Amino acid sequence: MNHLVIMAGGVGSRFWPMSTAERPKQFIDVLGVGRTLLQLTFDRFEGIVNPENVWVVTNQNYTELVKEQLPEVPAGNILSEPCRRNTAPCIAYVSWRIKNSDAKANIVVAPSDHIVTNVAEFKRVVKMCMKFTAETDSIVTLGMRPTRPETGYGYIEADLSATSARNKEIFRVDKFREKPELETAIKYIQQNNFYWNAGIFIWSAATIINAFRLYQPSIAKIFDRIREKLGTPEEQEIINTVYPDCENISVDYAIMEKADEIFVCPADFGWSDLGTWGSLLIQSKKDLYGNAVIGSDVDVYNTKNSIINVHDMKKTVVQGLDGYIVAEHDGTLLICKLSEEQRIKQFSGEN
Repeated sequence: MNHLVIMAGGVGSRFWPMSTAERPKQFIDVLGVGRTLLQLTFDRFEGIVNPENVWVVTNQNYTELVKEQLPEVPAGNILSEPCRRNTAPCIAYVSWRIKNSDAKANIVVAPSDHIVTNVAEFKRVVKMCMKFTAETDSIVTLGMRPTRPETGYGYIEADLSATSARNKEIFRVDKFREKPELETAIKYIQQNNFYWNAGIFIWSAATIINAFRLYQPSIAKIFDRIREKLGTPEEQEIINTVYPDCENISVDYAIMEKADEIFVCPADFGWSDLGTWGSLLIQSKKDLYGNAVIGSDVDVYNTKNSIINVHDMKKTVVQGLDGYIVAEHDGTLLICKLSEEQRIKQFSGEN
């Protein structure tokens, strides 16, 4: 069976003041479309995974928010992390949990705070990759075709001469590359075999668990030891006890950069990880002057290349700005140069 894992534990501090530690960006209607980023993530997998096979891993502080926003997902499929330990322990936990009930599970893992503008193409690519991982012991990651020399994303270097015999759209990964300096990013996009690492992974439960046992035995031992408790009334109590013992490490470092059978599927379906206000501006509909306005009563004069997100306010007038963020949420107003948005975490006082 196909299963979907949504990772929804992040704090989204770069989207302050809209995103806060109490209600991070994945639980907010960032785009002003009537659905939160978490709900949009769930929606785009319709027809690929049945709701009863959707799993959400989140911080214990957000479990009730997930239940409220995704009533279609069984409450027992919402897994609560007692502390943040990055993506590797998160993926290990849910993979052992799924395999307990479905030994032949085929899994797609997706972050909760990304957007996709071409959902039909997204579904085609994911279905194709899930067919591939169901038939092989392979790990597949989706690589986004870069549209600019982005320094905020990691990159995947593909070996385009080494296609899979089963699928001509899937290639072997040559190397994972860290977030580059601008000069390096420019070099990457001048070549046709570098892709943004979207953090969307596809594998069978058996394949990823075997990979943990091989490359991260300390994490694997923790979940092997408690395997029989997973899916029982004692699960949460034992997770609360053992989860802090897991190493704080990303799945990229823990597995992807070490494993052999790693493939990438280059794709182009209008993807963004919405990590910053600037990325939201890029993805949003803009007026003739490059402004993205989200709010019901906003007047803009002599302003360009700015993002104005004030849908809680009754009336907003913006005049004379170029390249700014104007964002209001719950009585807090931010006015900040887009070029200085890396300082927002500092302004918010949240880590």
